[in-house]
Amino acid sequence: MSASGTLVEAIPPVPDLPEGKQAARSGRMARLWERNQTLIPTLAALVLLFGMLIYAEVAYGRVFHAGTMSSLLISFAPTIILAVGMTIVIVSGGIDLSVGAVVAFSSVAGVMLMNIGINGWASMLLMILFGALFGAVAGVMVQYFNVQPFIATLAMMFLARGLASILSTTPVQAPEDSPIHLLATDWKLYDGPKVNDLTVTPGLIIAVLVVLGGMFFLHRSRSGRTVYAIGGNEGSAGLMGLPVAKTRVGIYIISGALSGLAAVVYTAEVGGKAQNVTGIGWELDAIAAVVIGGTLLTGGYGYILGSVVGVFVIAAMRLIITKDGTINPEYLTIITGGVLLVFVLLQRVLTRRRAS
Repeated sequence: MSASGTLVEAIPPVPDLPEGKQAARSGRMARLWERNQTLIPTLAALVLLFGMLIYAEVAYGRVFHAGTMSSLLISFAPTIILAVGMTIVIVSGGIDLSVGAVVAFSSVAGVMLMNIGINGWASMLLMILFGALFGAVAGVMVQYFNVQPFIATLAMMFLARGLASILSTTPVQAPEDSPIHLLATDWKLYDGPKVNDLTVTPGLIIAVLVVLGGMFFLHRSRSGRTVYAIGGNEGSAGLMGLPVAKTRVGIYIISGALSGLAAVVYTAEVGGKAQNVTGIGWELDAIAAVVIGGTLLTGGYGYILGSVVGVFVIAAMRLIITKDGTINPEYLTIITGGVLLVFVLLQRVLTRRRAS
């Protein structure tokens, strides 16, 4: 026997992994890759956000200051509330175009109720209920009359905007002693030099609570899992015995109620003034924030925190335009559209890879 043959025989062969273990490892890797793919748009939005903020700090200064960040958060609290509701709707495979108009109607109706002597707290509760009513009508149309969500919520948008215009064509002002003004009270958390104070308002705290509540509902509750199932495959969700009809109507009620709540927060923020032109284009901002944050327009995938990141991306773009001073504010719409197009294309690429 040759020396080479003896050496080969002396080395034990490497044992093959059992087929079951190989399949399990491949399955884990596939699930890990799929999970990471869904996070890519959200991570891209985070990179874009920090890139814009760093650019603004270098170019204009005073961006990473407590005062600037406080103003940014407080002013975008209503948009955050709308984005939470829009995320839930889009994850289910729907859309809600009525949120901006519902904000206008709820705001005008609520302030007018306060002016005729209705208790301020009761008026604010009615503002939320008005929004929930619009959402309920849209949900019933979608679920029980097979109306496309786009058409159903578009009808609610025209209805709410028209009713707001009928109620008042001029701005209306809440009474000075109305409790709605309390929601805009500045609470100083940090007393910085000059005007660099870290402040929050009750309205901002409401927005934070809405985000936390939306995260629990969508990611931790049985109803939230049903929302994902409906967005992924409605037929399969029905065959599994999930309450598809009740959940879908509830989704639009939640979106409408949050629109009413956003009306309360915004009305407080602007000193109790309400007008029928409030909220024009807000539905597009909410949809853009949700898509930029990583939620698929086809439904089935999405994250509340991703939508919040999307809101901050839009806020950062507005901050740069405001600080620059030479950029036409109308360009914000063009820039937002361009960013939205990039993220939609990114979603399409990831969706095709996942399907293959």
